[in-house]
Amino acid sequence: MRVISGTAKGRPLKAVPGIGTRPTTDKVKEAIFSMIGPYFDGGHVLDLFAGTGGLSIEALSRGMERAVLTDIDKKSIETIRQNLQAAGFAERAELYRNDALRAIKALTKRAAKFDLVFLDPPYRLKVVQSLVEQLDEADLLSPDATIVLEHDTDDVYREPIGRLQWIRRAEYGDTAVTIYKNT
Repeated sequence: MRVISGTAKGRPLKAVPGIGTRPTTDKVKEAIFSMIGPYFDGGHVLDLFAGTGGLSIEALSRGMERAVLTDIDKKSIETIRQNLQAAGFAERAELYRNDALRAIKALTKRAAKFDLVFLDPPYRLKVVQSLVEQLDEADLLSPDATIVLEHDTDDVYREPIGRLQWIRRAEYGDTAVTIYKNT
């Protein structure tokens, strides 16, 4: 795994030890950013199941200003910390060991706003729809925010969710990427 483009292009990223995390492949990451960017002029990114931090680090490398990354796994948090340091983005990121729902509640209290959100939970959890609804109801999304869902190809999301409009879906093996936009 590596940073594909931007200011940290080519920097290697560590994987989380063990088999509990499924990092986004470089192929899927490149496809995601060609769908949503590829580059940004500032903005804030939220990654609720950060894993290695690869998606948020890529977003920072491509011009996002700040990132909030959360994960429940202790090994993931340590890996993200190392990857942020290696990419040179430790000062532009906040890292929390928390589950996604608690993170949403904490960010709501802070009146945070995000321009880009990554949701890539373990496929077995089946919580994507609920979390997108929570993000919308909590008013954490800036106008024109983009939400990127990474999920199992068997899960299909095509309908609007709250104020969020379905934009696009693409499949890469057993992984599907669905994009929503705040309207």
